[in-house]
Amino acid sequence: MKILLIEDEPKMLRSLCRGLEENGIDVVSASNGEDGQKLADAGQYTVIVSDVIMPGISGFDLTKSLRNAGNETPILLLTALGQTDEKVAGFDAGADDYLTKPFEFKELLVRLRALERRASSPYKTSKKLTYADIVMDLDSKEFFRGEQKITLTPREFALMEYFLRNPGRMISKQEISEQVWNLNFDTGTNVIEVYVNFLRKKVERGFSEKLIHTQFKTGYMLRIEPISTPPE
Repeated sequence: MKILLIEDEPKMLRSLCRGLEENGIDVVSASNGEDGQKLADAGQYTVIVSDVIMPGISGFDLTKSLRNAGNETPILLLTALGQTDEKVAGFDAGADDYLTKPFEFKELLVRLRALERRASSPYKTSKKLTYADIVMDLDSKEFFRGEQKITLTPREFALMEYFLRNPGRMISKQEISEQVWNLNFDTGTNVIEVYVNFLRKKVERGFSEKLIHTQFKTGYMLRIEPISTPPE
């Protein structure tokens, strides 16, 4: 595993580099977003780990820039910001995971290995997913319902992809947290509910059939079903 680590706190940077190397991980490091972006553009990495709050280019801006340039390397953001809004901002920028400071080093290792497994998933071989009137193109990152093209954020796209791979099956919030967010389930956050609501509004509004169903205290299911009231 080869990691690009971007962290502006010298003590934290040294500590993380030492710990990763002791666990057999090859580390390339940068102390600011500008240098980090140059290294990300020039090299190939298993995972990019970046602090969020940095002078110059922030972790959010770095993530957006890399995604806009077509860089699909998994990105793990490190931050002292733990509120739902900050997590949503990070995921919308294109991040794959989010670790709040302070954290246990072993937790970082678990997240990195999960991202490594996800990047090499056999799911990558499937180029298009279809269900009912939905077509999702995994190469172009385009999503269609019927003839309508619907723009999804990276996190909404990942969530919808997981639903499409598991139609007709009840999916718990814990499973979504672990498989889509690569996070240990946190009962104190409503990030998943927020994103399911975002997604539902985009893929159901204006259509006569409901797709994403909620079962109280159980989870969510992708199932085609007529909407009882006229669409908005």
